[in-house]
Amino acid sequence: MKRLMSSILGLCLSHTATAAEPNTDALFDHQLKRLHADERVDMRAAFSGHPMLVINTASHCGFTPQFEGLESLHQRYKDKGLKVVGFPSNDFMQEAKDEAKIAKVCRYNFGVTFDMFSPIAVRGSDAHPIFQEIARQTDKPPRWNFYKYVIDAEGNVTAAFSSMTAPDDEDLRKAIEAVL
Repeated sequence: MKRLMSSILGLCLSHTATAAEPNTDALFDHQLKRLHADERVDMRAAFSGHPMLVINTASHCGFTPQFEGLESLHQRYKDKGLKVVGFPSNDFMQEAKDEAKIAKVCRYNFGVTFDMFSPIAVRGSDAHPIFQEIARQTDKPPRWNFYKYVIDAEGNVTAAFSSMTAPDDEDLRKAIEAVL
């Protein structure tokens, strides 16, 4: 019974996106600043044509330890082409104000080597266009930190998972493997 309830809960918390044509300009037509660095990244050059796992993150959240599992996913799938991309956000009032502190949490405390960018808004009218497009495709904007979105190489959001979905979740892993 517990396993059945867990499966039902997992289905309720994840969402397979419907066939909405992706707006790749909204996803990739940006120059974003890398976290705690002067470097700007051309999102189209770096990520277009690659499957991605996009996560909105926060450094002072009960889900912050998920960084460790996200790094494990990055290490497991990077050679197969997956790009894990973290976007810190203070939309839920749990992000450090200082980028150096954010970088310390994810890089030094949890060993994150996947791409992390400077904080952006991820929900509402102020949401960055990347998250506006994710919400448009899925009708699932982040309701909290550590929402996870699987995006295929064509820019289609194929699955969305809530904060409650751990990085080692079998359904998340299957969704990632489906886009590789």
